[in-house]
Amino acid sequence: MSLLSEYMQMEQQLKQLQENMEKLQNDKRLKAELEFKEKLESLMREFDKSAADVIALLNPKPAAAAPKTAAAGGRRKRKLKIYKNPNTGEVVETRGGNQKTLKAWKDEYGNDTVESWLVRVEE
Repeated sequence: MSLLSEYMQMEQQLKQLQENMEKLQNDKRLKAELEFKEKLESLMREFDKSAADVIALLNPKPAAAAPKTAAAGGRRKRKLKIYKNPNTGEVVETRGGNQKTLKAWKDEYGNDTVESWLVRVEE
């Protein structure tokens, strides 16, 4: 490509970008967003807050603190289930259904009855 044709192509792209800029400058939505941004920055200066402070205030549980998903690093951890036998007062904490005492209770009392003994579930 010659230098002249490259120059003409860039000139045409520049004209197109200028037309797009003019369209955006006349857009009411852009004006509203710019006004919002201006007012927000003014409030941040007034109260001496940074963008990170505002984000932390509006989103107290950032995505980084979210529990890992299967794609992030293997299987997710099972929930801890805590059962209490009302007959004996014995407590069983398990993350799976293969717990010896829990299986014995289910054999003796039935699955539905033992599931009704569920006290709480923790992450």
